[in-house]
Amino acid sequence: MNIHFCGQDIKANIGIGVIGSFIIAVAASMFGFGGGPFMVPLMTVIMGLPIYVVVGSSLLAIFFNTLMASSKNVFFDTIDYKLFAIMAVAAVIGGYLGPQIAKRISPIWVKRVAVVLLLALATQLLGWWG
Repeated sequence: MNIHFCGQDIKANIGIGVIGSFIIAVAASMFGFGGGPFMVPLMTVIMGLPIYVVVGSSLLAIFFNTLMASSKNVFFDTIDYKLFAIMAVAAVIGGYLGPQIAKRISPIWVKRVAVVLLLALATQLLGWWG
C-alpha cells in the first residue's frame, strides 16, 4: 500500500503491520510494557517505513493500547498512584525533549541509539548485566 505523507509517497506492507501490531498489543498488555521497543522495529524494518513517520505513528498506536490496558488495571486496582505520578512527570518531560533532540540529529543516529538502548535493556532482562 502507498502512504502519502509530507509530500512523499511511501510504500508499506499494511497487512504485516496490522498482524504485528495485534501481537505486540496482546504481549504488551500481558507483560506491562508499552510496546515501543517492538513497534518501532516492526514499522521500520519489516514494514519499511522511514523513522520520521514511525516515531509519531507508533506512539499514537501505543497510546490506545496503553489506554485500554491501563483502564483494566484501574478496574483490578493494581496501580500505585504515587509511582504513577512520579513517572508521569518524567514521561511528559521526556516526551517533549525526545522529539526536539531527534529532529536535530541524523535518522541513522536515532536508530543507533535505539539499538544500543534495546540491547542494554535485553541484557538487563536476561540477567546478563546489572
